[in-house]
Amino acid sequence: MSVLPVRVFGDPVLTAPADPVTSFDAELRRLVRDLTATLRAEHGAGLAAPQVGVSVRAFVFHVDDVEGHLVNPVLEFPDEQEQDGPEGCLSMPGLYFDTIRRLHVVAKGYTDRGDPVQIVGSGELSRCLQHETDHLDGILFIDRMDRTRRKAAMRALRAADWARVKVSPHPILGRLA
Repeated sequence: MSVLPVRVFGDPVLTAPADPVTSFDAELRRLVRDLTATLRAEHGAGLAAPQVGVSVRAFVFHVDDVEGHLVNPVLEFPDEQEQDGPEGCLSMPGLYFDTIRRLHVVAKGYTDRGDPVQIVGSGELSRCLQHETDHLDGILFIDRMDRTRRKAAMRALRAADWARVKVSPHPILGRLA
């Protein structure tokens, strides 16, 4: 198992949709082991393959006592209930912002050996499963924020010493970015 470097905000791999996994082979199993080792080393709740520069639909998670992985996940929402609370991302280290997510989720996908699996989550597990699936779709959690929260998050990201955020010299809505 290898601990891999985590890509940070500004890396294009984080905003591109990942490819579906088609081969459930030793390479995929190694990726899942490396993702798990990296997640543990970073003390995170979840980590998606694009966050380590591998553009495939796979992620690992560890929330409370529930840990595992999902390959080619699909989410279903059994109700309309929402939760609003702090969310962070290993690709935006040290930054947390309130984000609205669905309270309950059913995540269906496959193991690294191609066996079907279903995970039912509420609260933080639901938030994590949604967050990691978003990574596979090229969506960052700041994309889920309302305009006011997103503006505050972008200010914090621009101020972060690790971020690769460029301020556009072009007017946006009549103002500089």
